[in-house]
Amino acid sequence: MTKGIILASGSAYRRDILRKAGVDFTVEASTLDERALEAPLQQSGASPEDVASVLAEAKAVDVSARHPGFLVIGADQTMSLGDTVFHKPVDKEGARRTLLALSGKTHRLNSAVVLVRDGVVLWRHVGIAELTMRDLDPGFIGRYLAAVKERAYSSVGAYQIEAEGIQLMERVDGDIFTIIGLPLLPLLKELRALGEIDG
Repeated sequence: MTKGIILASGSAYRRDILRKAGVDFTVEASTLDERALEAPLQQSGASPEDVASVLAEAKAVDVSARHPGFLVIGADQTMSLGDTVFHKPVDKEGARRTLLALSGKTHRLNSAVVLVRDGVVLWRHVGIAELTMRDLDPGFIGRYLAAVKERAYSSVGAYQIEAEGIQLMERVDGDIFTIIGLPLLPLLKELRALGEIDG
């Protein structure tokens, strides 16, 4: 057993998932500039899955450096439509453009999780979910954004599938934990294998 488990993420969704699963952990979000780390990866042609994995690792290693002996969970998620990687919209117009781009198409959520202890990567996993949006009428998009307000800016796709965002979907292939941003079942399996949680 290590000294404990740290989640290196500021995501309230990831904290909630892990707490509800009964995992005992503390939180310390990494302060790394993710966009600065991501830019050279995209320029080098890294896949959206690889970008998510590298960012998850970088965050975990960053927090691990301050907490010797602790097991650190790093996580990151990218959303891709073909070769295009999306980021969280910053305003209503950005959210509208995202939804128009995704309308009638299948996009991917690439959710990476990494376990690090003392700066060493012990395990990594990328869960992938594919979501197909129905053809969205621009008027409906406007009404949807008016209803969800600022919540549209808290996720990369401008939707929360566990709330009103489910109305945007025609088909979902993948588990809810991967969609929310933490592939929980593979993570729990590895935490049991490492003796970090009861199994």
